[in-house]
Amino acid sequence: YFIDLDILVSEGLLENSEISHLVKAPTPKVNYQELYETRFLVLRKAFARFKPCKAYAEFLEEHTWLADYTLFMALKGHFHQASFTDWDSDIKNREEVAIKKYSELLSDEINFQSFMQFEFFKQLEALLAYAHAKQVHLIGDIPIYVAADSADAWSNSRLFLLDENKNPIKVAGCPPDAFAADGQLWGNPLYRWDAMKQDGYKWWIERIARNMKICDLLRIDHFRGFESYFAIPAEDATAAFGSWEIGPGVDLFNAINAALGKQNIIAEDLGYVSDAVKELLRQTGYPGMKVLQFAFDSREESDYYPHNYDKNTVVYTGTHDNYTVAGWVDHTHANDVALAFEYLNVEKASDLPWAFIKCAWASVSDLSIAPMQDFLGVADARMNTPGLMGDNWSYRIASDDLTDELAKKINRITKLCGRA
Repeated sequence: YFIDLDILVSEGLLENSEISHLVKAPTPKVNYQELYETRFLVLRKAFARFKPCKAYAEFLEEHTWLADYTLFMALKGHFHQASFTDWDSDIKNREEVAIKKYSELLSDEINFQSFMQFEFFKQLEALLAYAHAKQVHLIGDIPIYVAADSADAWSNSRLFLLDENKNPIKVAGCPPDAFAADGQLWGNPLYRWDAMKQDGYKWWIERIARNMKICDLLRIDHFRGFESYFAIPAEDATAAFGSWEIGPGVDLFNAINAALGKQNIIAEDLGYVSDAVKELLRQTGYPGMKVLQFAFDSREESDYYPHNYDKNTVVYTGTHDNYTVAGWVDHTHANDVALAFEYLNVEKASDLPWAFIKCAWASVSDLSIAPMQDFLGVADARMNTPGLMGDNWSYRIASDDLTDELAKKINRITKLCGRA
């Protein structure tokens, strides 16, 4: 979806006439169904004209994960997108004869999948080089877990808590709390941390190393799960009867540091953070996260007030999982909004987005971040609502939003707060 088709035209892999019907006036939301139905048809035309080259051969050699991933994606198509747990037993279990058979049978589809990854990474590396030339750094983001139906779980099943049929025994989630009476049932397979430890956490080291090649800092979601994680029987319909189990702790990060050196990692330590999680954060030395929206809870004193921050933190006005500040005003208890007015010394709701930004920028945190939606002051522009399917990750910024006036305003507040 992120491959720029105009670049493929410039490479001679597509004709303008083949993509002109896809060029439409930008819409406020990404239409993923339309992308799914049209994008691959065009990319297959480009693939049909693609001639493997030295750079392509080097790409295949460097990206060692491609062999399993591309075969997995080809098999997904072959088995009509069924979960790998429902595939024929020989290939589900990765029997050597089956791997050879399907690699030959699906070779064209495997090569198409490799071609897409090659074009994407080539364009991404060009983008990274451009950003770095402008002294712009990129932050990546990875979840702690992977999907049950994934190339990772299929090709490295011994590292996951799966039964003999490759189905999860226990799955990830969160315990019941004030926000969810039955907890949150995420459904991701859990890791066999003992098996990972036996081979020196090789899978995690490779995962971190690969991600650090395409970003400058890496945020790891659900950091507390490395200290202890919530394990829910896979057959349960809710998370109500899960239990806490001990994670790998600092041992994992010591292994990563030994293999790769100290990495620029941001630890997502939101939610209930125990003393043990705080100690793990101290041991790693990674900065934790502060979300300014969380400060204004009129029921209690909060660690998220800027006057409580340490320097080794990253402050966000809000994250992709929160309302925008303007939207937060519309969905938050009046007492909390009043508290924000008082703390930030503003009187109008329309002034809150920039007041949040200035407060974050003026904090002692080493890094401060605000979503573009907060710079624009828009309300109905939330990026993601955790646990709900549908309209997530579809917000699109219009080019008309990015004005010189906005750039000057951002520049001014950045210099004023000493973050230039």
